Amino acid sequence: MALQGKRKRISHILTNSQIPNSQSTLPCTPQNGTFSQEDGRRGRFVEGSILRITMQNFLTYDHSEVFPGPNLNMIVGANGTGKSSIVCAICLGLAGKTAILGRGDKVSLYVKRGCSKGSVEIELYRAEGNLVINREIHVENNQSVWMMNGKHSSQKAVEEAVRELQIQVGNLCQFLPQEKVGEFAKMSKIELLEATEKSVGPPEMYNFHCELKSYRTKERDLENLCKEKANFLEKAKQRNERNKVDVERYHMKRRHLDRIQMLDKKKPWVEYETARKELEEVKKQREEMKKTAKSLKEAQAPLLRKIQSIDSKLQPIENQMKEKTIKIREASQKCKQKQDHLDRKYKEIDDIKQALSLKQTEEADRQKRIGNTKRMIQDLQRELDNMGSQEDVTPKIEAVNAELRRIQEEKARLDGERQDLRRDKDEANGELRRLQNRQRSLEDMMNRKEEMLRSRFPDTHTALLWLRNHRNLFEGNVYEPMMLVINVRDPRHAKYIESHIPVNDLRAFVFQKQQDMEKFMTEVRDNRRLRVNSVIAPAESCANRPPSRPIDSLKRFGFFSYLRELFDAPEEVMSYLCHQYKVNDVPVGTEKTKSMIETVIKESQLRMIYTAEEKYTVKKSAYSYKTISSNSALRPSQFLTMAIDTEERRHLQEQLSAAQQQIQNIDARMKAAEEQQAKLERRDNELRFEKKHLSELKGKKRQLEQKISTKQDSLRQMEQGGINLQEAEEEAKTKISHVNDQKVAIVEEILNSMKFRARLSMEKVFLALESAGLTAEKTKLESDLRDGSAELRRAEQVFTELDQRKTSLLGTCKNLMRRASDICNMNPGETVVPEILRTAFSELPDTLDEIDAMLNEERARAECFTGLSEAVVEEYNKREKEIKNMEKELEEKTNALNTYRQNISEAKERWLNPLKSLVEQINEKFSDFFRSMHCAGEVDLHSENEEEYDKYGIRIRVKFRSSTQLHELTPHHQSGGERSVSTMLYLMSLQELNRCPFRVVDEINQGMDPVNERRVFDIVVKTACSGNTSQYFFITPKLLQNLTYADEMTVLCVHNGPYMLPPNKWNDKAFIRRVKRRTNQ
Repeated sequence: MALQGKRKRISHILTNSQIPNSQSTLPCTPQNGTFSQEDGRRGRFVEGSILRITMQNFLTYDHSEVFPGPNLNMIVGANGTGKSSIVCAICLGLAGKTAILGRGDKVSLYVKRGCSKGSVEIELYRAEGNLVINREIHVENNQSVWMMNGKHSSQKAVEEAVRELQIQVGNLCQFLPQEKVGEFAKMSKIELLEATEKSVGPPEMYNFHCELKSYRTKERDLENLCKEKANFLEKAKQRNERNKVDVERYHMKRRHLDRIQMLDKKKPWVEYETARKELEEVKKQREEMKKTAKSLKEAQAPLLRKIQSIDSKLQPIENQMKEKTIKIREASQKCKQKQDHLDRKYKEIDDIKQALSLKQTEEADRQKRIGNTKRMIQDLQRELDNMGSQEDVTPKIEAVNAELRRIQEEKARLDGERQDLRRDKDEANGELRRLQNRQRSLEDMMNRKEEMLRSRFPDTHTALLWLRNHRNLFEGNVYEPMMLVINVRDPRHAKYIESHIPVNDLRAFVFQKQQDMEKFMTEVRDNRRLRVNSVIAPAESCANRPPSRPIDSLKRFGFFSYLRELFDAPEEVMSYLCHQYKVNDVPVGTEKTKSMIETVIKESQLRMIYTAEEKYTVKKSAYSYKTISSNSALRPSQFLTMAIDTEERRHLQEQLSAAQQQIQNIDARMKAAEEQQAKLERRDNELRFEKKHLSELKGKKRQLEQKISTKQDSLRQMEQGGINLQEAEEEAKTKISHVNDQKVAIVEEILNSMKFRARLSMEKVFLALESAGLTAEKTKLESDLRDGSAELRRAEQVFTELDQRKTSLLGTCKNLMRRASDICNMNPGETVVPEILRTAFSELPDTLDEIDAMLNEERARAECFTGLSEAVVEEYNKREKEIKNMEKELEEKTNALNTYRQNISEAKERWLNPLKSLVEQINEKFSDFFRSMHCAGEVDLHSENEEEYDKYGIRIRVKFRSSTQLHELTPHHQSGGERSVSTMLYLMSLQELNRCPFRVVDEINQGMDPVNERRVFDIVVKTACSGNTSQYFFITPKLLQNLTYADEMTVLCVHNGPYMLPPNKWNDKAFIRRVKRRTNQ
């Protein structure tokens, strides 16, 4: 590599990814970072080569400028420093798609994190003036702003400018990013041919190839079309030959149909004549019935006059009866009012008598109270006289007071003790609430698991609710669905349990006894139609069954536990899982197990294995006795992730029991204190009652004297408040006598009203008798009138029916006439049958029966010609025309096919000969490269059918060992390093033929062994640095030591890290001097 003065131009990458808003400066580059046309010619750049790449806030870079050389550019740097970022900048800056890079699908993802926008600017060499493309990427809307030579542009215009310079960033033969290296070997032969044509072939070669494929497609379509038309023409001719007999039979049928048509035309005329005769008969009957109805109507006139006369007499009588009725109602109302007035007078007398009775009762009560008061005064006086002989009660009162003070002190002590107990109880209740809250939080986790069960398996949840309400129906243990009773100790291990136990068992109920399970399934599945699962636990418990080998013996394989030790479950549930799914004998491993899985399968002889993220099932073939293993990825846990610490739950239950017991003890002590308090209260009450009694005895004499005085005052008041009963009785008699006089007057008025009402009733009866006689006479007349009216209605009904029938027949005649005229195609208003039809009608029967008979006969004969229709004749004639048209079209398509074949032959000559020459040149270079590496390789143009131009492809065959044959390069046959070598050498074979301005290959040497890497590097240097070849970008994180370099190479070293110098402090000349000094030392 030229580190001496021989180099005419040095390129650098100056990068600053730690210091924002920094700029890179290049001491040996032109100002403003651009190149003139003279620089491009002096540097042997080809049209479209990259002169400069500037990145701002792009991926790992804050700001960086790259100045590549015209030939081979080695971009070297440690992983993560930003080498591939340059590749991304080239692709996106030249309007490439993000899919080409295989990193992110959004262009905004390529802006440095934390920045709102970033930009890439690329300067391309052109003889008429360099092209500077700038792409500014905005994160917010994932949009880009394009500029060409400082002017705003569109992406389409940029793509067109790039295409004119033969740049194809989507072609893996030209642009091979790191993420697409593996895809090159996966390219089919057809895809490789197309990519090679676009990359190194003449511009028209790929167009000729596309034309050939299009011509061939159209040729196949024309061939198929000609075959189809020829076949269809032959079938059409054969079908017409078969249809000739049907056409002749159709004409015979047509003659019978014409006779049927003529019969159909005559039949309406015969029907019209029959209907016309019937109409004349109906008209005659109608006139006769009209005369009969008129005579009946004239006979009813005298009866109507008599009925009207009676009605004129009845009306005044009915009016008089209504007046009498009104007057009778008014007299009755007046009698009722007088009677109500009389009833009020009776009540008034009762009120007077009741008031007198109350006064008499009140006076009797006063006399009784006076007697009682006198007796009470005598009793109190006797008691007062007896008080003089009783002893002094003061000493007894003092003794009682002393006892009361002692009780108060004891009560105070008990109150203090109760307050202490109450505080202890409050503290115990607080602790109990805290424990209950914790218990509820654990129950909430169970509720969430139950809610998950309800949402995923509603039938199972319904059955669970029924079970909880009917547990008393079962004799043995019944467990809820396993997903509720299984408790995984560590939620990270839940995925192993769920992958091992099927979902149908996770939602199954577990029964200890068979009869319980049958009873349960009868109820929920048969009666309630629920889809639930249930299982029966083994009769002999397997819950504690030991594994086939200790887990310690498997730890060297990375196993840390058996499945059974990862979760807790009731004994019957665990017994079922051990018996059914061997959870006691299935080990769980780690990534270490995965890394040595083949050894584990071979040495451990385990049937089922779990690694960190996979499940392995091992079987032995019954035929070959070979061990067969299959693996599957573990699905994420859905039901068992909510783990409950069983030990914590048990300890919490013990604490709850202890807290409840403490509260019960405090309650017992408080109850005992309350009982003692109650005893003291009772004793206190007894002493207070005794003290009260003694105090009452002490003050009783004074109280008796006061009571006697009070009673005497009350006696004097009662004696003074007496009532004069004699005066009250005289006053009551006077009032009663006055009321009786008023009653007599009212009774006289009632009698007068009743007499007036009786006279009116009698007059009304006389009027009613007269009205009844007239009504009877009217009823008889109306009966006679109804009989006559019935006969008249019958006559009118017959007349109406005849009239309707006349109208109907008239309409029928008109319709039949119109129908007959329409069938015979006569003019409107024309009623005479045309002469030609009359002549034809004369040969046909004249009665409807004969016409119907002939119609049936002709139709029967016509129906014998089944399967025939006018469409047969039309189809026959139409097909004759189609046959002539198809013969003409077939001739035209055959001529067009011959023209296409001539065009294909000419296009094939223009495309295939240059392509063969191009492939031979590629093969020559490719073979030389492989021979230089002591291997063999060849490239040829492959096609199974020379005429199938869309099946042509480039086949690469390689041989890396002398003992093997040449094998086609595929993603599976060769190793990764061999594929990388083959890919690299194929790309180098295109280098000297390449018409594209540059090629990019990213980290293709990573899979090569040192020998092949050195050989490939020598070939790359020799090819890319010889003659006037296009630019070549070779990206690698490392290089072997003592490689051969050329003066035409440009090495771009990418530095990145927290200790980078700012760009303005970097001096490449000083760095080279230091390297030389160290080398000389």
